[in-house]
Amino acid sequence: MDKRRMQLIGNWVNPLGSPAGSDLTWGQNNTQTTVAQVQFPMANPASATANQINNDYNIGYFPTIYKICPNRVIEEVGQADAAALYAAVGDCPAPASLPTDPALLAYTGTTTSCADFSLSVTLQNNGTQPLTAATISVTGIPNPITYNWTGNLATYGVAQVNLGNVSLASSATATITITSNDGNAANSTITQLLQYISSTTTTPINTMQDFSNSAFPYANWQVLNPDDDITWEYLAAATFSGLMGINTYSYSATGELDHFITQAYNLAGQNNPSLNFKVANRRYDGTYFDKLDVSVSTSCSGPYTNIYSKQSTELATGADQTSSFTPAAASDFRQECVSLAAYANAPALFVRFTNDNNYGNNIYIDDVVVSSSACTNGLDELGLTDFVVYPNPASDVINVNFNAKEADYSIQILDLQGRVLNASTLSNANGFQTVTFATANLAKGNYIVRIAANGFTSTKSVVVR
Repeated sequence: MDKRRMQLIGNWVNPLGSPAGSDLTWGQNNTQTTVAQVQFPMANPASATANQINNDYNIGYFPTIYKICPNRVIEEVGQADAAALYAAVGDCPAPASLPTDPALLAYTGTTTSCADFSLSVTLQNNGTQPLTAATISVTGIPNPITYNWTGNLATYGVAQVNLGNVSLASSATATITITSNDGNAANSTITQLLQYISSTTTTPINTMQDFSNSAFPYANWQVLNPDDDITWEYLAAATFSGLMGINTYSYSATGELDHFITQAYNLAGQNNPSLNFKVANRRYDGTYFDKLDVSVSTSCSGPYTNIYSKQSTELATGADQTSSFTPAAASDFRQECVSLAAYANAPALFVRFTNDNNYGNNIYIDDVVVSSSACTNGLDELGLTDFVVYPNPASDVINVNFNAKEADYSIQILDLQGRVLNASTLSNANGFQTVTFATANLAKGNYIVRIAANGFTSTKSVVVR
């Protein structure tokens, strides 16, 4: 059955009442709650009322199943079989029964950094008496932390606790433990990998990462998963040495951004480098498709500048597919090349791949390399011809000429550090175009003229004197 057209044709469970004669019972930890069954056409697309409820409660697919534990924590379980649902319920903690039972629910601090890590956790009172104090220790780091928390949490109340900052020069696994009076040690400890990223350890250009090593993330590579849900992962593949992929087919939370970031590349001495990679994708259909952004930064902490953006048929490398897509042959991939001339001679350049999820179909990345050679197909893919910058050298103005092909164009003047100094945009431009920039605000030196459209960029150098 189409995963986006499954309908709840049974009953809607009303958790607000339990009149006599109701016949639905949930059991957990030797307790039972009986709830009524109320007929409701929740997933009937023809019902305006049903659609309004779907919108109000942010229900993006059917069935949307949530797990509500005794400690009032609510988690979306998703679409799963009965065994998986029972297992999910089994992960819930027991109801509060001890007078004093502080619990650590989650680590909420920095997980990846090139310098300082801000450590924080979610503390919950799982005891029957108010929680007014707790001592939390952090070990496994160069300078252990002891934090004395005070407050007033009722049973099942939660608080975000900032434990302080720690500076690391290498990765470490922090052990965070409640060390004060606690009747239940089982929920008092969590561990968290603090991944240190070096900005000085760089990858030489022309080195291809083909993901043949399954021990991902590699040193100084990162995966950022803000919603702690489906994200980028290393995937073994029978036909390929290995791939980076994200299962957007099963990723129902739309609008989520998931990133994987390369180790820094050293572009010293490179005047016209480029980024090359292979991508494979299918749309689910004309409504459900995802977006791939690629951005770069000279610092592991950002900010990042977008250099590539594609979605829908522009991103897809084959026909729409309503089953989960897995590439089976080299022909499922398309080679991409993006100019990095704006970052020529940068001592360190990080490359970030971002999936912008819209519940489409899976995206795969392979064979990532920063090359010393310029793109040979940039002008054709961008839809540009007759791209000329004159006069060069320039003294008063810089003229940018190109022949546009019915697209939205961004024309920018950048310094050699990639900072945008002047910019102009053209909407739905077609035919021969001339864009003029005054040089009054530019110091004498070398600059980059960049034109971007449809997710592609093309650059040329210009000298101001």
